Amino acid sequence: MRRRAEAPSSGNEPAVANNKVPDQTRPSQAKVKGSVSYSSVLVNIGKCLLVIILVPPFLNYASLQREGQMLLPKDGQIVDVGLGQKMHLLCKGRGKPVVILDAPTGMSSDVWFHVQENVASLTKVCTYDRMGLGFSKRLMQNETTGTEKVWDMSTTGRMVDDLHRLLGAAGIVGPFVLVGSELGALNSRFYTHIHDVQVSDLVLIDPIPEDIFEEDKWKEYWYSKVVPSFQAKQFSAATGLSRMLIILGAIEPTVKGEDVSEEVIQRQKYLQSNPAHQSAAVDEHYFLNESAAQVRDITKFKPLSSRTSVSMLTGDSFDMQMPEHLNRMVAKLQKRFLEESYPSANHIHIKGADRRMIYKKPSAISQHLRKLVNQRQAKPQSE
Repeated sequence: MRRRAEAPSSGNEPAVANNKVPDQTRPSQAKVKGSVSYSSVLVNIGKCLLVIILVPPFLNYASLQREGQMLLPKDGQIVDVGLGQKMHLLCKGRGKPVVILDAPTGMSSDVWFHVQENVASLTKVCTYDRMGLGFSKRLMQNETTGTEKVWDMSTTGRMVDDLHRLLGAAGIVGPFVLVGSELGALNSRFYTHIHDVQVSDLVLIDPIPEDIFEEDKWKEYWYSKVVPSFQAKQFSAATGLSRMLIILGAIEPTVKGEDVSEEVIQRQKYLQSNPAHQSAAVDEHYFLNESAAQVRDITKFKPLSSRTSVSMLTGDSFDMQMPEHLNRMVAKLQKRFLEESYPSANHIHIKGADRRMIYKKPSAISQHLRKLVNQRQAKPQSE
């Protein structure tokens, strides 16, 4: 009886055990499945981030290699200026005097497109890319040209030395009408004071006053707003973000219009996506203070010849996007430096213009340059 009574109880034990096992294993299996699916999501997210981070720079780099050859201006030339350096020079038209156009801070020669096309019908007009900008390749840091022992990289002294060697290597002789905007104006002044025999006319467009960086408010604005904005552009170009924004239409070329060729448009987009060009632009802005100091020193050491005429073109403000008190500061300092350095200079006011007048209001600049060229071309006949 005991055996019969015990039999059912022993027979039920496995059944109970079988019922308990699934209850214990189901939560653990759910946890495993949940952890696996969560891990796979993280892996997929990581892959996507890796693609987003790595692919755009590689695609941008590959595109830059192809575009660098295709977009070189057809009429331009890469000139060996010695010391292992090569610079891009673009000349149009024929005749004398030769007009040399020097671009604003951090900009390539394309910004002179309208002015060069207009004035080239009268005489020879040349634009060039400063070292590191446009199609003028900058040497690597471990390479040396020797001149940086005298002038630091990306400063006026070095740029003027580059320009002088460029004109000599290309066989371009004066007299020159030297035209510069912003940093280009500092370069033009420096060049004219050293090589005054070559320069018949000096034209300054929105020049940077020599002592502007002695003003704390300007220095703070320049190094906390302007320089970081160009550093952001350099980072955007290096990561391939600039190219994506250009494709989406968020970034537009500086020089545009119905008469601007598609080649010029594409060339500007190429430079906006080029981290090497953007790096040189950052350096020019960062060392602008030193460039201004170099010009101040050279003008005191070697005054300008009375044979060289000077004219300055300014708009209603230096930069319409800049705070008004800074615009007033620049205008005041520009007036003072003109009175002290070039008292006989012709000051021309362009209504409704600022430092973007080169490509926003180019006709006013072209008109003034054509007038100067006509005067110089008429002098030999009258004499």
